[in-house]
Amino acid sequence: MFVPILAFVLLLINFLFAPHNPYQEKKSVFECGFHSFLGQNRTQFSISFFIFALLFLLFDLEILLVYPYIVSAYTNAVYGLFIMLMFFIALTIGLGFELGKKALNIDSRQNNGSNFNSVIRSSSKKVNT
Repeated sequence: MFVPILAFVLLLINFLFAPHNPYQEKKSVFECGFHSFLGQNRTQFSISFFIFALLFLLFDLEILLVYPYIVSAYTNAVYGLFIMLMFFIALTIGLGFELGKKALNIDSRQNNGSNFNSVIRSSSKKVNT
């Protein structure tokens, strides 16, 4: 009962003593610190960045699931080892599937150095002539 009362009192103190001075910029929609131009606020972007982040989260949480087994490995015996091996096999199959579907490849919009190579070739031609 103490925590809800404390939360309510702290919120009430915040509403009473916090400065409230909204202005036009503060009320406007935030678009990376500047106002968006017409037609530029809804551009398409690659979803592969989010897929990569979700896969990272999945494999990061794997460590959390393995940690209790590591702490109690002596008491788990062969059964715990078997369960962990099955878990790792399932994750390895999933990782192989993701690699096969090229889910971890992020297509770059850069031209993979072709512009750099053409600059080098043109500068070498100028030096030779």
